[in-house]
Amino acid sequence: MIKAVGITISELDKTYYVSTNELEINKNVTVIVEIENDLFFCKVVTDIEEIEESKISGKVLRISTKRDYQNYQKDIEDGVNALKDAKNLAEKYDLKMKVVDASFTFDRNQLLIHFYSEERIDFRALAKDLASIYKTRIELRQIGVRDKAKKVGGYGCCGEKLCCARFLNDFDSVSISMAKNQNISLNPNKINGVCGRLLCCLKYENENYKECRKCTPNLGQIVKTSQGEGRVIDVDLLNKKYKVDIPNVGIVEESSCNGSN
Repeated sequence: MIKAVGITISELDKTYYVSTNELEINKNVTVIVEIENDLFFCKVVTDIEEIEESKISGKVLRISTKRDYQNYQKDIEDGVNALKDAKNLAEKYDLKMKVVDASFTFDRNQLLIHFYSEERIDFRALAKDLASIYKTRIELRQIGVRDKAKKVGGYGCCGEKLCCARFLNDFDSVSISMAKNQNISLNPNKINGVCGRLLCCLKYENENYKECRKCTPNLGQIVKTSQGEGRVIDVDLLNKKYKVDIPNVGIVEESSCNGSN
């Protein structure tokens, strides 16, 4: 086990654990870290923890200084210019790609550019031109629509900022069956996010709904009650109740998990 802290790197959109390198580091401070031979200016988001060595991605070199912060701000400004240049070059070479962002590593050894495209792109000419402008290694990474939404940001149908842009580090698998479990309309406008894929939040409470379904009849199912047999016309999964239309009796509300069905 190694003493480590969790850090966020805006360029990589992910939380990493890095060795404290025997330094005393507090949460919310900014540090300079080394990951895969590149340096990054980042923020510490956890207290010091004991972490398995296999989960360690790099190490903290030092607590950041005022000069480091000034250099980081310069990197951000240059990244904005690099983004404009990348977009212009993509248009020049008629590449069917959407350049999303551009950022430099803290040591300026690499310019990382993310782009979205529905097809494979030959970006060698673009990378060569950028390398001649910025005199550094160029890396272009193709991302999917969910990653694009994470980077661009926005608001979901709930009115909150997108989950992916706020706290999701990885995308879990989401299936249409999760929407069915929760009795949500299968209208794409209801179950798809701004990325056009199924809402990530469909997974959050799916296990709870699955448990509720174990003892709750399905809509349209014929069930027996103390007042007779009838068809289920409404289901309230979270409250574990359902309504049954019984001939010559009317609509009766029943509770799930009581053995009546």
